[in-house]
Amino acid sequence: MKLEELLKHIDYLEVRGDANPEVKAVEFDSRKVQPGTAFVAQRGIHVDGHRFIPAALESGASVIFCEEFPVDKMPENSVFVKVADTIQVTGLLASAFYGFPSRKMKVIGITGTNGKTSIATLLFRLFRELGYNTGLISTISYRINETEETASHTTPDALKIQQLMAQMADAGCAYCFMEVSSHSVHQQRIAGIEFSGGVFTNITHDHLDYHKTFAEYIRAKQRFFDQLPSEAFALTNIDDKNGLVMVQNSEARKITYSNRAMADFRCKVLETHFNGMLLNLEGQEVWTRFVGKFNASNLLAVYAVAVNLGQDAGEVLTHISNLEPVKGRFESIRSVDGKLAIVDYAHTPDALKNVLVAISGIRTGKEQVITVVGAGGDRDKTKRPEMAKEAVLGSDKVILTSDNPRTENPAQIIRDMEAGVETLYKNKVVSIENRREAIKTASLLAQPGDIILIAGKGHENYQDVNGVKHHFDDVEEIKKCFGIDD
Repeated sequence: MKLEELLKHIDYLEVRGDANPEVKAVEFDSRKVQPGTAFVAQRGIHVDGHRFIPAALESGASVIFCEEFPVDKMPENSVFVKVADTIQVTGLLASAFYGFPSRKMKVIGITGTNGKTSIATLLFRLFRELGYNTGLISTISYRINETEETASHTTPDALKIQQLMAQMADAGCAYCFMEVSSHSVHQQRIAGIEFSGGVFTNITHDHLDYHKTFAEYIRAKQRFFDQLPSEAFALTNIDDKNGLVMVQNSEARKITYSNRAMADFRCKVLETHFNGMLLNLEGQEVWTRFVGKFNASNLLAVYAVAVNLGQDAGEVLTHISNLEPVKGRFESIRSVDGKLAIVDYAHTPDALKNVLVAISGIRTGKEQVITVVGAGGDRDKTKRPEMAKEAVLGSDKVILTSDNPRTENPAQIIRDMEAGVETLYKNKVVSIENRREAIKTASLLAQPGDIILIAGKGHENYQDVNGVKHHFDDVEEIKKCFGIDD
């Protein structure tokens, strides 16, 4: 693609250089630059890409996109394009370079603190069952029909997103369901995507290490809906007090869903058991393999999206009854002697509370609930005591342990959590830094019929310690304790 063609699709301030080079790739990492690459000098949070312009030129970059021209004399035959925001322009350039892939399918973005992965993944599975070529961009994986790639971020960078969507378009995908994190909105990773719809799940305490205040966190989510076009839909959960706030400035068609109030789409839990629950969904009774009101809300969102995408309501309900929970989301493992373990990704106070409430709604009252939980390092420290507080309020015994400590001292993270345990509850809390030993201890403490909740990591099969990811899988660990061989 010629440079002049790319420039038709972005706002730029000035071009220096007379050439109209062929652009063979777009990159913001100078190490990936090859002859013919357009290099975007992004001003990142930690690194300014302008420092790497000489390296990009040396590697054969055909054009440089930057926010300021180099002070030194520009190399002969080089082309520089000055733009106001190199981060935003990355997604716009990538979209144009890959032929505007989001225009070739319906892209639905799901945002919120909890539920994003479940809703996006279940929509992917549902539309595959309905017979469509479908793509998925989620915390767990990126999928194009049956081809799967392990995910590196909840929402990948702008170049990766456009590459994935181009592959989806080439595979004939009619739909793409993707998680939209607050980071990705703030960092403009979704620039260049033309969304057909957006879903808001909920917003609770998380990511304040990045956004600093809850108001800024809300605003980041809100920007996603502000950017939706008028022909798109904005589906929002009004059981969350910020549900209507999220879409108040959106030009998209507004739709509501609720488990508790009058809304466009409604759902009520009729029966709940450890192997599933019976729902009244839009006046129809449907048995599902999911547990908990939070999952009833997720399934209602899935149903509402499908109907708003023109699918037959009856057929959608039939397929919903056959859907299975996402890996690491209320995933249950039962031992031969009747102990029940539940592995869940719950890594925010609200998510942990929801899982414990779901367990409380099913237990007879005689079983012990033993919760194993930690908190991630290099992340929002203010939620650590809140996590411990929710754990002790909803459990008979709590084991505080290591999660992904990253570069922090896991013992200090646990001490931060212990600060949330009131004196009244200290006798039912024990701290065991080694996560494997913590899970083993929970298994030894449990009697037949007891429930062990292992929270925080869910689908993850690693533990991040000082930048190194060591293999660790909560499901594998509890199965070993239960003597279960796969």
